[in-house]
Amino acid sequence: MPNDSTRTVLVALGAGVGVAVAKAAAAVVTGSTALAAEAAHSLADTANDVFLFVAQRRSSQPPDDQHPLGYGREAYFWALIAALGVFVAGAAFSLREGIDELIRPSVTSSFTVAYIVLTISTVFDLASFRQSAGQLRRRAHRYQRGLLEEARVTSDPTLRAVFNEDAVSVAGNVLAFVALALNQITGSSIPQGVAAVVIALLLIRISLRLIHRSHDFLVGIWAGAGGEPRGRDVDGFTQPLRQADEEQVRSVLLSCPGVTAIRQLLFTFVGPGRVWIVARVDIDNCLHAAQVKALVSGIESALMRETEDIFRVDIVPIGEASAPKT
Repeated sequence: MPNDSTRTVLVALGAGVGVAVAKAAAAVVTGSTALAAEAAHSLADTANDVFLFVAQRRSSQPPDDQHPLGYGREAYFWALIAALGVFVAGAAFSLREGIDELIRPSVTSSFTVAYIVLTISTVFDLASFRQSAGQLRRRAHRYQRGLLEEARVTSDPTLRAVFNEDAVSVAGNVLAFVALALNQITGSSIPQGVAAVVIALLLIRISLRLIHRSHDFLVGIWAGAGGEPRGRDVDGFTQPLRQADEEQVRSVLLSCPGVTAIRQLLFTFVGPGRVWIVARVDIDNCLHAAQVKALVSGIESALMRETEDIFRVDIVPIGEASAPKT
């Protein structure tokens, strides 16, 4: 049974294939540059969704001896490849078509066909956008964030990519529709060339944003390296847990008999929705080895029950500190 993210990718993939074929056929029939740019955009989105589906499948593999933290970061790798290669390829084609149209204007015919195809494409893109936005909205509500903020900071690269590509697809359809209307009214194809260039710039902007976010998660930035609670973001990188959840983690640690202080508390993502916690804590020197082992095991089990986002907990006892509890 596919999870929500996989379902979102499959919906986007199904919609993208039909839209890409329809736009490509209509571009050939009408000779529209704006429609050709949108066809390239839709083809890029479809190829992107294939990579995202691979990301979902690869990242969901269970941990093994060689990968004790699982394969979660595979999602960021494949999302990076998709953003770097596919989006850029679509942007390059659209940019070339737009510039060529501005230099050597062409003639567009069968405007009615183009309008029908763009209208149908917009309906399919809106259906996919509704799916991705709905999933993002549920996550945003859970983490007490706004929809656009969740789209920026979510640890799920496939959801982020599908949401962005759907939004740009709808915007591209509108741009192409307006450009065709202006072409039909004025008799000049320059608006189509401009629309193709704008579509390319939108794709480049989204591609760079997705590349940056995938890079952040792929390198595994650690957050909360100090002993104090952190703000919402660290250098633009989302905190792995909500502030309330992090404070609860600290509360659980300090409430355990034998823990005298928190030296260091680290959080990082090892995959979409999978947080690895490493805590260095001072313990009472009176505890013997068996008690320390039981204490560590108990803390790890207690923290794993706090939130489903916690994938793994490692407690490192380092001895009693003279500093007061943080």
